[in-house]
Amino acid sequence: MLKRERVRWILVAMGWVSFVGGWGLDRVVGQEKIDPVRSTLSAESLLVPQTMLSLVHTPQVLDEIGIPRAEREKVEGFLRTVDGEWWRGRIRPDVEHRKSTALLEDRLARFLSESFGPHVIKRLRQLEWQSQGVRALIRPEVVGYLGITETQLESLTVLFGVTEETRKRAYPKPGQVEEAAAERLARALEEEPKKVVALLSERQRERLGSLIGKPFDTSKLKRIYPLAPELIPSSEWVHEPVALEGLRGKVLLVHFYAFQCGNCKKNFPIYQRWQRELSSSGVQVIGIQSPETSAERDADKVRRDAKENGFEFPVLIDTEMKNWDAWGNTMWPTVYVVDKRGYIRLWWQGELNWEGATGDKQIEELVTELLREEDGTPESRPKK
Repeated sequence: MLKRERVRWILVAMGWVSFVGGWGLDRVVGQEKIDPVRSTLSAESLLVPQTMLSLVHTPQVLDEIGIPRAEREKVEGFLRTVDGEWWRGRIRPDVEHRKSTALLEDRLARFLSESFGPHVIKRLRQLEWQSQGVRALIRPEVVGYLGITETQLESLTVLFGVTEETRKRAYPKPGQVEEAAAERLARALEEEPKKVVALLSERQRERLGSLIGKPFDTSKLKRIYPLAPELIPSSEWVHEPVALEGLRGKVLLVHFYAFQCGNCKKNFPIYQRWQRELSSSGVQVIGIQSPETSAERDADKVRRDAKENGFEFPVLIDTEMKNWDAWGNTMWPTVYVVDKRGYIRLWWQGELNWEGATGDKQIEELVTELLREEDGTPESRPKK
């Protein structure tokens, strides 16, 4: 029989989810096999987080699913064809973003199966189910394999739906937290696994163990965001033009700003300090001036302001907002941290020290960690 500790380990609710409605109950129960290539999470599965793309960006997962290190460039080549759309999708309405992500995940599953064999996508699918925690139990293929009954499925859907309603009350707007609701959400997430285990039969718990395979702790993975979009060329720069591809091996601090933006100006001394103190360690600051006003569309005025502020780093003058759009940017200022291999590892919107915030220190701590990565690959491997 599946050990209770193992059940509890995989039943950890993780990631973001968006609850928009109910769930159809027409299911085939008791199926014996699952086709991992054809089991991409549907965009309509609104209570289940989409995690496959995040997983395949991590070197630990690539090791686990059996992709040789000599073949990683082939994987990165594929990721370059999907990462831009995936990254920009984060600013779209949830339903639209899920539809786009589902299509990209389907492409990924087919690519991995065709390029490396069915065993690779089979193990990745197991890690995907594990990373989704209890929510994976309402995926159609999991419902069928475990023989989840309509009554069980309805109970699970109601349970997860209540949690998501609590989440919406806890975080009504970006950056806004309702403390009382947040405490209720924490309790609900803690209770979800216990309630789910109680709903499953002994036979279902046994089949669950055979389905998800060897435990792999996905919660410790670090590199879960896409490759940074390459800079779209501009004829207007402050200092010499650069391309991200040519800066591989350096940690990049890419910041979007508008020179008349008051919040942006508060960050200027920090950018200058980073360039002055960190450049000798392998860090490059890059500015992208995306205009909001007519004056900010004047390249000469952008250059004059950069000179007055003592900018010693290159600034792309993004007059037509092409780079703003390519990065899916939404706010002035925003800072992105890009690791040595070109992956986004963190981003910060707004003033770095707004009302006592320590965004600059958090970024500097991450930069120190990234500089220690010999080839841009996180060293920590999840415990099994």
